[in-house]
Amino acid sequence: MPLKKVIRQEKDIKDEIMYGERKIETGSLICFPNPNSKRDYEISINFPEFTCKCPFSGYPDFATLRIKYQPNTEVIELKAIKLYLNSFREKKISHEEVTNKIIDDFVEASNPKWMQLEADFNPRGNVHTIIRVCHGKRNNLELIL
Repeated sequence: MPLKKVIRQEKDIKDEIMYGERKIETGSLICFPNPNSKRDYEISINFPEFTCKCPFSGYPDFATLRIKYQPNTEVIELKAIKLYLNSFREKKISHEEVTNKIIDDFVEASNPKWMQLEADFNPRGNVHTIIRVCHGKRNNLELIL
């Protein structure tokens, strides 16, 4: 039996919700048990392609997010972090509000011993903004690198 060739029109594709968009829409912060909660250790995550929109102009804002944390009993799953952060892509939200919301949501999901988030926004209008927020008390680690 010959294969039927399906031709999709560009307008059909533009109106279709893509699988990545569906994953972002339904994503949530998922945690798993810390494999070694008796030891203090630090997790560093860089997210170089964060985007949201300026609540005043609607223009896109781009940032690199740097997350460091010392887990308590839960560790945040990386794919869940990616989907959660991508959910801000179309949201109109200030730099200050989005930075605080992200750390609040991470803390609520995972209850870390300590967490720091640095949001380094690309310059726009010749203004460069870096926002740093922390939660908890950092335990000193004696790491030799």
